[in-house]
Amino acid sequence: MSNSSLAIVLGVAACAACAAASAQQFPSKPLRWIVPFAAGGGADLTTRLVAQRVSEQLGQQIVADNRLGASGNIAAELAARAAPDGYTLITITASYAPNHAIMERVPVDLEKDFSYITQLTTQPYILLVNASVPAKTVKELVELARRAPRPLSYGSSGVATLQHLAGVMLGSMSGTEFVHVPYKGGALAITDIVGGRLQFFFGVILSSMPHIKSGKLIPLAVTSTKRSRSFPDLPTIAESGYPGYVVDNWYSVAAPARTPSATISRLHTEVVRALKSPEVEQRLRTDGSEPAGISPQEISAIVRNDLQRWRKYVKQTGIGV
Repeated sequence: MSNSSLAIVLGVAACAACAAASAQQFPSKPLRWIVPFAAGGGADLTTRLVAQRVSEQLGQQIVADNRLGASGNIAAELAARAAPDGYTLITITASYAPNHAIMERVPVDLEKDFSYITQLTTQPYILLVNASVPAKTVKELVELARRAPRPLSYGSSGVATLQHLAGVMLGSMSGTEFVHVPYKGGALAITDIVGGRLQFFFGVILSSMPHIKSGKLIPLAVTSTKRSRSFPDLPTIAESGYPGYVVDNWYSVAAPARTPSATISRLHTEVVRALKSPEVEQRLRTDGSEPAGISPQEISAIVRNDLQRWRKYVKQTGIGV
């Protein structure tokens, strides 16, 4: 072997050794986990629950950083531009795919700008009405909307988010006009529907449950393909007279693109370990979520497939914002 070839081999070996050593030392300082929506919403509560457990496992503080605005795109751009060293994470929700399928300009590329770590949870949205709204089924809500002198209003966590499109789909399939009111997070919309300023809302069970138990919000149906184990007697919207209606919701965690694979592997191991811990698993399932913990490749494929599906839906229906 020539001296130059030997130098290259030794250099590669040295880089590999450095990467391995770095992965073993990671993390050596606190981490920041960016949440793209308001405190108190489903994404926020799920992130904080998992982050607390991961923090205990790593022996380092994880700071949840709520960055609101632009339907989550302010947070996404902040995370994508951060140093790819594993110390900045972001919760990517299912809402990003339809948002990026509809919006002409977005600051990041969901497929190229992030290294996905795992899927945290899956959970349906639950169609809720204020207790003063005289509707106990989806059909009754639609009929009420048709008779009302003004269109009924519903809230979402932002323009072109999954909650927004859940209402667009229901209006389209039922031939009914609804008024969409965007917020900077689902928790803010819940405040207004509880206060009677909105008539209905597609909420996450996790953040909606206290208001359902208090009787302030009434659940009508879930948006998923199958019924929720939290509300086994509650029908899906498809079962309620609108076959083909499905809006699946999920949360995942990602780091900036080009984060070292060894660091992604370590983070994946620790997040999945947290999701499988009895306390976290029980809390998530009690609140209507199903822990996931799939591979980075699998969550990347879900993001890619959701983008393709929503782009096709937008093209077929001509939905715009």
